[in-house]
Amino acid sequence: MNKVSKLVSTCAVLTLLSGGAYSAELGAVDQPIKLAINEWTGQQITTRIAGQMLQAAGYKVEYVTAGYQNMWQAVSEGQIDAALEVWGSNVTEQYKQLNNEGKVEDLGELGLVAREGFAYPAHVAELCPGLPKWEALKDCASVFATAETLPEGRLVDYPGEWGTPGADRIKALGLSFKAIPAGSEGALAAEFKASVERKTPLVAVFWQPHWAIAAYDLRFVELPEGKQECFDDPAYGPNKGSTGDCDFIPTRVFKAAWPGLKDKWPAAYEILKGLKLSTEEQQPLMGAVDVDGKSAEDVTKTWIEANSAAWKPVVEVATK
Repeated sequence: MNKVSKLVSTCAVLTLLSGGAYSAELGAVDQPIKLAINEWTGQQITTRIAGQMLQAAGYKVEYVTAGYQNMWQAVSEGQIDAALEVWGSNVTEQYKQLNNEGKVEDLGELGLVAREGFAYPAHVAELCPGLPKWEALKDCASVFATAETLPEGRLVDYPGEWGTPGADRIKALGLSFKAIPAGSEGALAAEFKASVERKTPLVAVFWQPHWAIAAYDLRFVELPEGKQECFDDPAYGPNKGSTGDCDFIPTRVFKAAWPGLKDKWPAAYEILKGLKLSTEEQQPLMGAVDVDGKSAEDVTKTWIEANSAAWKPVVEVATK
């Protein structure tokens, strides 16, 4: 059993709080509750924990593969009933509009303490003196250059379907870098692994919670503080002719659902509102999938079987 497996078997009890939940009718148990499965491992773990809790309550569950950026119309129409790990930092304008119109409901905080930004393995500070200060990237962009980006440095961005936060920021900050979208979450992690093994330069857009933060000793670049003013007022950041010349605004991670959920499956609505998951608790489960090669289904099933005291009270409060 490797380190990650040990972490999974000894991880702290997941805190699943019922909040304001109360006993409710089960509703349409003959029809499946459709939960969105998005592109990253943490979301899949969160969703399958929730799905297995719903199944324990007596519901049928269907996992629907959905693109994170374009699923919101489907949620508003009840084609997808809930999305259980929504990152406010890159939620779409469509979500905001549908939420404002009451067509998608916010189910409250998930509980993850999240961060996004420009990340690099610790050894890269030796190759680019001045890190973690962002200004160091001005002076050593050429260190990160590749045949694909010459004469500019290479910044690995999020996969294309997640948006272009890296490309947007290097343009706003006036950095001599070219953003290259990663193919997937796994491809991003592979970039860090290769950099650490070969001691090569790398900077990429990344996030926590993620098992790779500890595995590859990742550090975040200290970009100008992310505030809403930075995105509204060109005078706020270091580049007076541009907006968005700053770090990510600290993000809220929350749950969202089709508004009809609470009437069609009242107890399920209470269960999903009560679901909470911490950064420290999620990361080792992610590692079991991405490092140990286990499936998210198996990892979450093992957790559910071993930790009934953590999740059963939430289900019981909602159903009894």
